[in-house]
Amino acid sequence: MKSLKRIALVAFTLGLFVSCSTVQVVSDYDKQADFNTYRSYAFYKTGIDKAQISDLDKKRILRAIETELASRGFVKSDNPDVLISIFTKERERVDVYNNYGWGWGGFYNPYVWGPGWGWGWGNNVSTRTEGSLYIDVIDANKKELVWQGRGVGTLSNTKSIEKKEERIREFVSQILKEYPPQTAVAVN
Repeated sequence: MKSLKRIALVAFTLGLFVSCSTVQVVSDYDKQADFNTYRSYAFYKTGIDKAQISDLDKKRILRAIETELASRGFVKSDNPDVLISIFTKERERVDVYNNYGWGWGGFYNPYVWGPGWGWGWGNNVSTRTEGSLYIDVIDANKKELVWQGRGVGTLSNTKSIEKKEERIREFVSQILKEYPPQTAVAVN
C-alpha cells in the first residue's frame, strides 16, 4: 500500500512539473492574406519599443524569433514583406487548494494526529507569474495585421540566464509552430 502511494505521489509531482512547463498557444490570421508570398521580414521597432519588458528580454525574444524564422527560410530585409512586432503581458496568479481527508499531510495541525499520516485539512496557497507573449505579423505593404500568435505560460523567476533564455526560446518556438497557418486545400 505504501509503494502505491509513493508511486502516486511521484506521478502527481512529475505531472505538476510537466504541466507548469507547457505553453498554451492560440493563433489567428486573415484568411485573405497570401502567406506564400511572404519570404522576408523586419522587426517593427515602434511596436517592440512599447513592450513592457526589459531590453535584455526583448533581445532574447527577437533572437529567438530570428532563429525560428530562419529555420523556415525567411530572411531579414530592409525591404520586407512582413513586419514582426511583439507585445507582452504578465499577471500574478494565486491558487488556493483546500485539502482535507486521509493521507500524508505534511503540515502540523494540533487538532489532528500531527504531521504525517492521518485525517487532516488545511489550505495550500501558491502564487506564480503567468506571462503572455504576442507575436504579430504585419503585411508591410498594406500595413495590416495578417497573423497573431499568443503563448501563455508560467514564467519562472530564476537567476539562471540560461534557464531564462531556454524558457523564452520555448515560448517563441511554440507560438511560431502555428506560423504560417495551414490553410485548407481545395479539393477538385
